[in-house]
Amino acid sequence: MSVVTNTTTIGAIEAPSRRNTELAMLAFAVIIPVFAYANVGLAKDGSLPAGMLGYGLGLSLLAGVAHLMVRKFAPYADPLMLPLATLLNGLGLVLIWRLDLEPSITTAAVGGAMAPKQMIWSALGVALFLGVLLFLKDHRVLQRYTYISMVVALVLLILPMFFPAKFGARIWITIPGVGSLQPAEFAKIIIAVFFAGYLMVKRDALALASRRFMGMYLPRGRDLGPILAIWAISLMILIFETDLGTSLLFFGLFVIMLYVATERTSWVVFGLTLSAAGAVGVASFAGHVQSRVENWLNPLALQNGGVTETAQAVYAFGSGGLFGSGLGQGYSRLIGGIAPKSDYILATVGEEMGLTGLMAIILVYGLLIERGVRTALAARDPFGKLLAIGLSGAFALQVFVVAGGVTGVIPLTGMTMPFLAQGGSSVIANWALIAILLRISDTARRPAPAPAPTSDAEMTQVVRP
Repeated sequence: MSVVTNTTTIGAIEAPSRRNTELAMLAFAVIIPVFAYANVGLAKDGSLPAGMLGYGLGLSLLAGVAHLMVRKFAPYADPLMLPLATLLNGLGLVLIWRLDLEPSITTAAVGGAMAPKQMIWSALGVALFLGVLLFLKDHRVLQRYTYISMVVALVLLILPMFFPAKFGARIWITIPGVGSLQPAEFAKIIIAVFFAGYLMVKRDALALASRRFMGMYLPRGRDLGPILAIWAISLMILIFETDLGTSLLFFGLFVIMLYVATERTSWVVFGLTLSAAGAVGVASFAGHVQSRVENWLNPLALQNGGVTETAQAVYAFGSGGLFGSGLGQGYSRLIGGIAPKSDYILATVGEEMGLTGLMAIILVYGLLIERGVRTALAARDPFGKLLAIGLSGAFALQVFVVAGGVTGVIPLTGMTMPFLAQGGSSVIANWALIAILLRISDTARRPAPAPAPTSDAEMTQVVRP
């Protein structure tokens, strides 16, 4: 007869929060941009820049406060999103400051030095990040505001029509005392909330009620209404605001979320067909869109006595080669106007950090998107899944259209590279986007509550001989 010894009682196993991992990764996310800052100073002046200490302390303060708030209010959130966003934001500040050192693109006509302003916008972005974590206790609350979100998003998208065009597009509004804001950056988050709430209710009708034709399940006519409405709105944005980027982002986001909700490829086929038809139709008469398409098709053609900005970006990539010329030693200042700091900031990355540095930056973006998709897969509620995939999809689409435009894969859209390029609206909105993803991931990774104790409940026992 055997003797039973070493009896162990196992209760609920608490999942690790990974906050210390996040803190360690944040240290790297601050140190790398500080070294890049020092590198630029040594390349330009042969000495460490005077503002290096202030820059390092400022970035450390932002990262430290954000980490403490995540540790306090979202302890089970994904441990990599905050370090990845901090790294991109920090490198963006270094690149903008490096371009500020070029007198030819720091004139009053293009806004002067922009790194100090970008640092302030980054601080405001982190403040909004903290506000979202503090006041949004449960992301499912957003589902209550599905149709209010739709109205707010449409107002934000329509507002720029009432303000003068800048650089050929109506995508900014001017607030006295504050400056120019780009409402579409905030609208992309709000409209993802609307799509998630709407598809939660309608996904069964969209997925199941269909007819089979040539191997594809075609949606019913009545179900085509929403996608046709979204297509029409995206065309109106393109026509009246000549904003190709927002139009692509708006419609692409809806198609992605529709496919995830219904798992029907027929919706993707319809979406791509409508998108291509709309883009070709508008490009045939809208001058601003025509010029972007013309620059894309013929980047080496002479324009106004010189080469196009697209060609200059291509030259910058070619000059950088595999390992780049070194931070602070490139010539991307030759790209005109504000473009080196906004639309074409990837050209500076490609020239001064080479293909290796460019791929590293794209990899960081890819990791951030992958963590968002992983959050969607782990979410326990359908609304959280759709919202996380919508926010990750919006981020991925923006990265693709900007990187694709700068490298010549698609026409340039005029959007900004998230966190990297100069732009207050962009950096603030993207910090809010990361905060919502962290809130969803905190809910998804949080241990399930233990069942209520009953009088006859027994703990699981493991008996070892």
